[in-house]
Amino acid sequence: MDRGLKATASLWPALYLVYAWVWKAAHILGEKGSTSALQARRQLGGLLGALTRRAESAGRLAGGVRHFIKVTRSYWAGLFHYHDVVDVPRTNNDLEQYFGRHRYHERRCSGRKGASPGLVLRGEARLLAAAATRQRRYTAEELSQADEGKRRQLRERLESRRLRRVNRRRFRHDPKTYLLNLEEKLLQSTLLS
Repeated sequence: MDRGLKATASLWPALYLVYAWVWKAAHILGEKGSTSALQARRQLGGLLGALTRRAESAGRLAGGVRHFIKVTRSYWAGLFHYHDVVDVPRTNNDLEQYFGRHRYHERRCSGRKGASPGLVLRGEARLLAAAATRQRRYTAEELSQADEGKRRQLRERLESRRLRRVNRRRFRHDPKTYLLNLEEKLLQSTLLS
């Protein structure tokens, strides 16, 4: 251990410096950080300015500091959204945990390692329904009051996705027959018009 610490002793000052900068950014964006979007923008903007000026003092970690600055600026527009909208969490950990739980239960039920074809095709509806029913139970009366137009649009999107998948499977199974049928349909439509 002593030999490892001595061999890396020259790297520690830069590591301490960069760690302090990252910790400061996390504190600004964290739950105990700034109370308004404007305050958070100013504080983080000031920190990024200081990092830009002092990046070279990080030694071999200067590239990582510049990358941190670039990525933070690329996310700038949506970085403070949680201040402006009520009930938006500061991190996406809850969302990641939800998808992780869903994936775990699906794997456990189906034995599949990857996503099931049903989830791929109908995930837009299945995941939202699963998330909503975890919040509370819905009565048949509440479900019957759903907007019929939106429900029809959703069904059409899901059905078009299903048909595209069926057609891909048919093409992979027998490409020659699939293309002949497609050509026949094309010729019929041009003859009719």
